Amino acid sequence: MTTVRELTAEEADSAVAIQSAIHSLGPEGGRIILPAMEVTLDRGLELRSGIELIGQGERTVLRKGPGRVYPLTGYHNYGMHDVPLQSTQGLEVGMTVCVLDDIRNGFYETFARIDWIDGQWVGLDHGIAADYIAGNSPRFTPAYPMIFGHAIAGAAIRDLTLEGNRADQDATMGGCRGGAIYFAGSRDLEVTGVRQRDYDGEGLSFQMCRDVVIRDSSFDANAGNGMHPGAGSTNCLFEGCSSAGNGRSGFFFCVRASHITVNECSFDGNSIGVSVGTRDCHNAIESCRIGRNRAEGVLLRPEGVRPVEVHSVRIAHCEIVGNAFEAGAGQVSIHADAHDIIIEDNRITGSNRLLPAIHATPTASNIYLAHNTIEECGESVAAASLVADRPQITFGYGAAPEAAFRHLPRAP
Repeated sequence: MTTVRELTAEEADSAVAIQSAIHSLGPEGGRIILPAMEVTLDRGLELRSGIELIGQGERTVLRKGPGRVYPLTGYHNYGMHDVPLQSTQGLEVGMTVCVLDDIRNGFYETFARIDWIDGQWVGLDHGIAADYIAGNSPRFTPAYPMIFGHAIAGAAIRDLTLEGNRADQDATMGGCRGGAIYFAGSRDLEVTGVRQRDYDGEGLSFQMCRDVVIRDSSFDANAGNGMHPGAGSTNCLFEGCSSAGNGRSGFFFCVRASHITVNECSFDGNSIGVSVGTRDCHNAIESCRIGRNRAEGVLLRPEGVRPVEVHSVRIAHCEIVGNAFEAGAGQVSIHADAHDIIIEDNRITGSNRLLPAIHATPTASNIYLAHNTIEECGESVAAASLVADRPQITFGYGAAPEAAFRHLPRAP
């Protein structure tokens, strides 16, 4: 039987209180049901295997607390479980924090929890991820995912509103280590009915994960990408989601994100609508609305050169309208060595720049087009590598063979 804890507003009045309720469920997991409330988080909420965190939709608002910058006193080296700071004022044991410098970003950033504070030294629950050099402005900041999980299985987030409070953040963390919602090395995850906005970073990011389902959720007005599956994440479904007004892409396939289906989603008013890159293969973008993005509606990025090229991607039944009005080479733009790309049954409408509906560089190959309706574009197709026969490819959620998961961490 699933253990359920339905919290009162008094029992959920802080991140510490909510985290305590999560811990109270024990190793078997269970459901934490939050009431209608607004609460400011001074640290991220960490999920464990089997935990379901459930709110009351728009009536349950979690807001990120302010993020200040604490400079390190100088160089500090990889693996140490502490950092020396110029000041520790305002920090508390248990807070979740990030350590970075001007050049160590991505997976070289450290995300950790404060274990102890002794004078100007702050202890962390694990070693730092890189050498942080004095000349590169090494710093420590309460930049953290609002809800996260590492090496977990069977967790879910449902019916919550997350506000990132960008205006009150002095520093951010990259999408490899964080996002408003973040998972790493995990499996069998679900996010449903979440409304997230205004985070200084990615709206949703998960890395090295498998078997992930994101439904009926929105990720809007973030500084980075709206949705960011990456680092080998495999067998994922995004359905009925939206991503609007983000500083980067609405949807960003990162390195080796594969066997992913994006179905009945919308991407409006971002920098790029949907961006696909290094080793992002066997993916399907279906029945989506992709409109009014400043650059391409769909971009297969230039870094995809052999042997890390994009291949086996289907774009079908989409409405791709009015993108690339500031930058980009077309409504759909295919670069580098991408191959075995199917584009069929879409409606593609141009913008004021009258670019091609579909643009491909000469190095791309095996591009199949069928039954697309094209309007108000400079030309229908600017590509020399079209084929008459539909490529025989596998793609999308549920189609991954077992060998497609062997690069991922063992199941938690």
